[in-house]
Amino acid sequence: MRSSDHLSRRELLRGATILLAAAALPFPRALAAEGHSLPGITVEALDQSPLVYVSPFKSDGSESRCHGEVWFFHDRGDVLLATGKETWKARAVEQGLDRARIWVADFGPIGRAGEKYRSAPTFEASARFDSDREAFERLMTAYAGKYSEGWDKWEPRFRRGYEDGSRRVIRYTPVGA
Repeated sequence: MRSSDHLSRRELLRGATILLAAAALPFPRALAAEGHSLPGITVEALDQSPLVYVSPFKSDGSESRCHGEVWFFHDRGDVLLATGKETWKARAVEQGLDRARIWVADFGPIGRAGEKYRSAPTFEASARFDSDREAFERLMTAYAGKYSEGWDKWEPRFRRGYEDGSRRVIRYTPVGA
């Protein structure tokens, strides 16, 4: 090797300093491998809220009247949830209705929340079933911490349902953010 092929100490230190400075910059969790991102207020809400409210879009693009609060996991910028295969959320995806609106907040059960959830941070998402076992395990780990009260009762149900196919994982990926 020629001496010109080696980095000088000064170049090495300059490069290391740039890398360290870049690592210290805030990096939004919402930036996923696909490159989508959400506004900071929405990411913050995803990190703090125990619930999201989900409404699939009908084939004409309007919101379904089916709205519901659900447990969720913020995974690499997406929202994951595990739901029974017979729920309206799963049936919508099964029927090709792969768009939804998600509101991020906790106003309690939809029946008591009324329209309050509409004031929460929101985004549109594409929906698909996620059969990746590792994603399910990340979801389960997150649920164990996030929903620890009563988790000893719910964990076996989620695992059994996932194993026997009666429970599906849906991945909602933000669109147009």
